Amino acid sequence: MSVFVKICGITNESDALLAVALGADALGFIFAPSKRQVNERIVSEIVHQLPASVLTFGVFVNERPEEVAKLVNRIGLSGAQLHGNEGPTATNFVSDRVRYVIKSFPAGHSQLSNLNAYRIWATLVDSSNPGSGSIFDWSLVEGMSPDRRMLLAGGLNAENVAVGIERVRPFGVDVATGVEASPGRKDPAKLRAFIKNAKAVEFVEQDFGHHDGALTEDTPYNWEESD
Repeated sequence: MSVFVKICGITNESDALLAVALGADALGFIFAPSKRQVNERIVSEIVHQLPASVLTFGVFVNERPEEVAKLVNRIGLSGAQLHGNEGPTATNFVSDRVRYVIKSFPAGHSQLSNLNAYRIWATLVDSSNPGSGSIFDWSLVEGMSPDRRMLLAGGLNAENVAVGIERVRPFGVDVATGVEASPGRKDPAKLRAFIKNAKAVEFVEQDFGHHDGALTEDTPYNWEESD
């Protein structure tokens, strides 16, 4: 199987459509304070032009779980990526209301040995300084359970993504800085090379499927009824 590729930090329609045309499986939109921060209007306009097969994630950092669930479902995103200090209670609140939830942890975090407490679709392992383009010690995740979806992030680019996949053997990879011309603007050549090199690595691995195994119902969370 080929690896699942998520392109994060999307800020505009042209980058979103290009990433999808080049073979990206998922896109990430950052709602937290960042050079790549976007608003609901922009994301809504982009999402409604994408194929249904592409997963779309809102990225949040320590946002109120209720607000995460409302925004994701109001826009029509596929899921949420929680990139802060959210514990099991906050994470599971979102998971009960949003179909696909990714919980991010820095490599070596103590909670990576306590993933059974989190009802999530996938775990993302990043460097201790997300968005910096820094690689972490991949040996920190080589022992993670193969029964869980894991997305490798942190300092990936077209030159090192194949090596990272072959060594860590993750379900997927996530990139933002490594395919940019400037913060929030993708470089077409870097984007093309990254996706090509990532997809070129094939290995026999447990087939999670890209869209199966959701831990919640298919029906969107009705945030209006919860107020």
